Amino acid sequence: MAEQESGALALHPMAQFEVHPLFGGTEIHWYTPTNVTLWMGVAVLAVFLLLVVGSRGRAIIPSRGQSLGEVVYGFVYKMVEDVAGKDGVKFFPYVMTIFMFIVFANSLSLIPMSFATTSHFAVTGVLAILVFVSVTAIGFVRHGVGFLGLFWVSAAPLPLRPILAIIEVISYFVRPVSHSVRLAGNMMAGHAVMEVFAGFAAVALISPLSVVAITAMYGLEVMVAIVQAYVFTILTCVYLKDALHPAH
Repeated sequence: MAEQESGALALHPMAQFEVHPLFGGTEIHWYTPTNVTLWMGVAVLAVFLLLVVGSRGRAIIPSRGQSLGEVVYGFVYKMVEDVAGKDGVKFFPYVMTIFMFIVFANSLSLIPMSFATTSHFAVTGVLAILVFVSVTAIGFVRHGVGFLGLFWVSAAPLPLRPILAIIEVISYFVRPVSHSVRLAGNMMAGHAVMEVFAGFAAVALISPLSVVAITAMYGLEVMVAIVQAYVFTILTCVYLKDALHPAH
């Protein structure tokens, strides 16, 4: 956002991340529909249209929508199988859901006047906590107390093992933080930079350079939207692998 204040150009790149109620007012409660709610719903609808409506024909010669769905399906399936192993394939629907939601939420945020839902830690934090709780529960259900072997580095010298175990425990509980901050931070930074360049487009002298910069940043953000969805998903697969095969 850019505006003239006291003859100077004022930039407000963080204003685009403000949460507003959809139906007026200023108070926001846990049940209040907001712009975040709206664009998360649009992302879910987009996933439904691609994977359910677009593939409903299940034709031998697929339509464009079905072809795209099949490509994404095969890509994520291979990711799960390669990283988490054959045991991880049974959790493929969960991983696929995460990937599709994030990639659509990221991509939709590039539409003018839209909202970047994955730039909010409240959104990415919930996704990361769900992954953390899920893989931890899977680990204990499958291995019981043996899951704690994930924290015991048996290959290390015996005197170092207790110290390494403490480090492993701390790093394990930091996972949701790093998992969520990586996604939200990248999305927020990219959109803020584009907003800054857009603000300078109002200055006639540097307007052409600003337009070029915005175009370049937009192309980069398209790539980031997909890459960050991939990174979040492959880390989920890595954590799932640790739950299925906890021994160091």
